[in-house]
Amino acid sequence: MRTVGLFVIWLMLVFEVVGQSQDVREQLERQTSALRALIASAPKPTFAGAPVRVVPPRPNWELAMVSWVATGRDDRVYMLQRGDRADPVVVLNRDGQVVRSWGKGMFTMPHAIRVDPQGNVWTTDAASSMVTKFSADGLRLMQIEIGGQPTPCPRNFCSTTDIAFAPNGHLYISDGYSNARILEYTADGRRVRQWGEPGMGPGQFRLPHSIQVDESGVVYVADRENGRVQRFDLEGRFLGEWKEYGKTFGLALDKEGIWLASQPRELPNGSPGWLIKLDRGTGRLLTYVEAAGNHGIAVSSTGEVFQAPGPMGLTSEGYSGPIPHFFKNAQRSLRR
Repeated sequence: MRTVGLFVIWLMLVFEVVGQSQDVREQLERQTSALRALIASAPKPTFAGAPVRVVPPRPNWELAMVSWVATGRDDRVYMLQRGDRADPVVVLNRDGQVVRSWGKGMFTMPHAIRVDPQGNVWTTDAASSMVTKFSADGLRLMQIEIGGQPTPCPRNFCSTTDIAFAPNGHLYISDGYSNARILEYTADGRRVRQWGEPGMGPGQFRLPHSIQVDESGVVYVADRENGRVQRFDLEGRFLGEWKEYGKTFGLALDKEGIWLASQPRELPNGSPGWLIKLDRGTGRLLTYVEAAGNHGIAVSSTGEVFQAPGPMGLTSEGYSGPIPHFFKNAQRSLRR
């Protein structure tokens, strides 16, 4: 009888877990339905997309997954890729030619790349906890070891995800794959503070995956697995959140708002989603483009939106794999 009783208790627990899972699934599906309705009522997109063209600089040169993309003051496109048949950092001109590349042997799991206002190039490593500053020519200028990641590192994902630059020159770093925190550093690499912990409340995170800081000092964090963007002041005080825009992988500021690279929360990573532009003050949806495979995102000085890795497919040169895309506003006269 005791065995039967234990079996009944176990069965009740199983049904409770299944019921909770079903409730969560239904909640996520309702959120996605609401998001689709919100997008359907938004101003129609005016952005046209195309693959980022890459001209191989030599035989047997090939890109793997391009994890992130950035643009700089020099009108170049900076890509951070994970294959062993090209350098991790690849810089293109607007004709798709590789003008320089670097970083062989410096990364374990390349994750994000950003260009600061002075034109320096910064990268994050999702496994080693290293944040590295390079000159635009690829000279390593500084390295910050964030630390605190577990050992071993599951699937090489346990550390830093993104970096942003505050108006006062300080650095803000999201550390999300095993930790759940935001860190602030001075421009010369001294830690100032950190905040955040695992959870679903204000100032708590489930994989802070991307970060941006605007000119007024608002810190935006893509709290990916919680399906929201949280906003803070420069000292980490919670200012609010946007919860209606799905699972957000990447953030990028432009002169008029902020772009989110998002997808439905209940679908596998890489599923079709959207690049969504919001009004920073109100969180109102301004426009969007449909996009698959969202991860890193950047906006150029001319308003082009770059997405990485993008959808799977073939480039004009015959490569297979995730292809970065760019989107430009068809209503503007943009040089290409």
